[in-house]
Amino acid sequence: MLIHGLGGSPSNWGPIVTSFQGDPELQHVKWELPQAPLLPVTANGGAVMPAWFDILSFDFNTEEDKAGMLRSLRSIDAFAAAEVAAGIPSERIVIAGFSQGGGMSILAGMTSARRYAGVSGLSARRAKLRQMRSEHATTLPVFWGHGTRDPLISFELGVSSAAFLRDELGVPTTTLQSADLRGIAFNEYRGLVHAVDDRELDDLRGWMQRVIPQMTALGS
Repeated sequence: MLIHGLGGSPSNWGPIVTSFQGDPELQHVKWELPQAPLLPVTANGGAVMPAWFDILSFDFNTEEDKAGMLRSLRSIDAFAAAEVAAGIPSERIVIAGFSQGGGMSILAGMTSARRYAGVSGLSARRAKLRQMRSEHATTLPVFWGHGTRDPLISFELGVSSAAFLRDELGVPTTTLQSADLRGIAFNEYRGLVHAVDDRELDDLRGWMQRVIPQMTALGS
């Protein structure tokens, strides 16, 4: 499941999905691309746009739209529930997102009663709903990617968000090179702004190959 960012749409993921579908080790993956509802966004002068929740200020020091986050969490869970009902175990589902969608992905993984294969946040920040941490939070593979020159969600905010998961929620740290991907693998991309690039996508691709390998690979 790939979750777009503020003001975006599922089509934003189109080139990435096309690229990943061409990978022999990811051809077994089914891609779901949810669409955010249209909401007035306070930080954008009340303009109505696709958003998973309201943003009160882009300095991110204000109260958060907890009701909007909870509504979107229910929507993400409904997508996952439909896949489980269709025969895909939740342990074979990855939730990944960019920016606001990345924050929702991390939040979904940290709070869901479902055990997912992993979650990923690209250019994201964490939410503050610490009391909702699930029993799976400390063993979930988390891919976090952030550019050092991100002008919207600063690299420092990305670092502190990952540190929050570690220090406040007890999520361990790991790396993409580790044999055990459970925990946060925080990946820094020098010079990258509020976007994704080939370096980040190559790392995400390799991580996905490991957390949702082909069934034949599981049985070998």
